[in-house]
Amino acid sequence: MRHDRFQPVPLIAVSIVAGIVGWSGHILLLPTALAFPILWARAQTRWVAALVSAGYFLAASRGLPQGVATFYSSDLWPGLLLWLCASVSFVGVHTALWTKRSRVRPYHYLAAMVLMAFPPLGIIGWAHPVTAAGILFPGWGWWGLAATTAGLMGLVTRMWPAVMIAFAGFWLWSAATWTGPHLPDGWQGVDLEMGSSLGRDTSIQRHRDLIATVKVHGVGGSPMIVLPESALGFWTPSVERLWVKALEETDVTAVTGATTVDAAGYDNVLVAISATDARVLYRERMPVPGSMWQPWRTWFGQSGGARAHFFANPIVDLGSARGAPLICYEQLIVWPVLQSMLDDPDLIIAVGNGWWTRGTSIVAIQHASAIAWAKLFAKPLVFSFNT
Repeated sequence: MRHDRFQPVPLIAVSIVAGIVGWSGHILLLPTALAFPILWARAQTRWVAALVSAGYFLAASRGLPQGVATFYSSDLWPGLLLWLCASVSFVGVHTALWTKRSRVRPYHYLAAMVLMAFPPLGIIGWAHPVTAAGILFPGWGWWGLAATTAGLMGLVTRMWPAVMIAFAGFWLWSAATWTGPHLPDGWQGVDLEMGSSLGRDTSIQRHRDLIATVKVHGVGGSPMIVLPESALGFWTPSVERLWVKALEETDVTAVTGATTVDAAGYDNVLVAISATDARVLYRERMPVPGSMWQPWRTWFGQSGGARAHFFANPIVDLGSARGAPLICYEQLIVWPVLQSMLDDPDLIIAVGNGWWTRGTSIVAIQHASAIAWAKLFAKPLVFSFNT
């Protein structure tokens, strides 16, 4: 009786450890997240399954309260509230689909994985264990994703020790032979340390500084230079003319973040600028829910907030290259990268503006996630972040 009473405690404790370690931002520790389905399956009651799910998800997303407090220059309470609200989908799905029936449990867990990978619930499908596929099966592509999915289903059966041993073998082999994704030829990502001023300081001098940065990095033989999310601030005809004129007599193309605004709201975009023209290259499919994407505004006849383009523009064309853009939040969820991989792009372009994450592991987790997907599908990867 005493054993049964305290059995949930170690399950919950280990789920918290799995969330912390697996989502620490260290790429080779991502497979630690595979412990979650084992713990979920070993729960004796639905209530314990809920606590295990909450422990894992809240631990994995532990940087959110501090990040929100920094972004809004507030205390921790708004961030804590958002943190708890964000866990509702993950915990609710895994609680509802938990079952004692071992024969159907793998299919229930498969349903949970799918629900948390695609909209609408996948909109906040952070910390998805399937992300570890890139570490376990680098270069396997869709076969690696299928193997990881099948293995995750196996982890909720009585055969979980054998599946775990197999996963551990692939993990150790990958760790022993690990190399990061390579930078695509002719591309260079520029990391900036401009803090909250990037995208907010729209002075001519700031634009001149960014243009100079692009030109300096272009001198080394990289004609494609990537700048972080929101680097240009508002994308206007005046900004377009300034940049196009400044890049005259160069072979450089700048791929950079910006914001386009109209009466209904705004788009978080990437633009491509060269000596001959400039165009909006990509509109973010999934902005950050709550702080950027606020669909409830339309319910009350209000405008504002970032638009979510969900399944639009998964691939962009840049000369002879086809890229899969991932802006900031899109690196933390599953469906944007999988949708892009369906079109077999030549490279992944990952940008972000993470000044508000200082003191957390959020940017490191974004890097780890993007690297994992790039390794799984054997794609070159270019990063550009502001901190």
